[in-house]
Amino acid sequence: MKKLIAILILTSILFSCNSEKGNMIVTGKIKGLHKGMLYLEKVKDTLLVKVDSMLLDGKDSFTLSDNVESPQIYFLSLSKTDKILQFFGEKGKINIISNLETFGFSPMITGSKNHELMVAYKETMSKFNNQQLDLLKEKFDAAKLKQTQKVAQIEKKINNIPRRKYIYTVNYAVNNADYEIAPYLALSEIYDANPRFLDTIVKSLSPKVSKSLYGKKLIEYLKEVKAKNTDK
Repeated sequence: MKKLIAILILTSILFSCNSEKGNMIVTGKIKGLHKGMLYLEKVKDTLLVKVDSMLLDGKDSFTLSDNVESPQIYFLSLSKTDKILQFFGEKGKINIISNLETFGFSPMITGSKNHELMVAYKETMSKFNNQQLDLLKEKFDAAKLKQTQKVAQIEKKINNIPRRKYIYTVNYAVNNADYEIAPYLALSEIYDANPRFLDTIVKSLSPKVSKSLYGKKLIEYLKEVKAKNTDK
């Protein structure tokens, strides 16, 4: 009897903990998923940790939550698969609509301004990548026809694309310096850029973003880069 009571108390405690809602509520639907465990994860101290989970059994809708101290990248993952859906989490209500077959690719996500900005950024990066593919095809065709001068001109355009992407990223971060997407892009996309580019982004950050998770990481990273360059 005592053992049964202890189990009931423990179950009650666990249920109470799992039912607590954080300041970020993630709701949504994964069409085609009828059974499986869905996890909400984030990186903490360089490790990917699970912050909430939900068993989907006979339904495809879900509700997960976490206490967000500062906007950051979160992940939704499915048990027994290697599929991962990435999104920019922040305080408030976020809704995610996806399906099982294309889970992680082009989901419909609303409620996160940072995620909205990240999607817009990736769309432009995709255009740069498509331009590069088109130029590579042009170069191949020109080389087949032994058009040496045209090949050289195309190569010059191809070699200029990485610089254009760097400049676009810097400008995008500066123009959106009121959002955590700015330091995140600096850290994830142009961390190896000339320090003056990173410095430009840091100086443009709003006080709120400077104190955010990614803002602090960028400021610290820039200090390390400058120190290394001074020692050379």
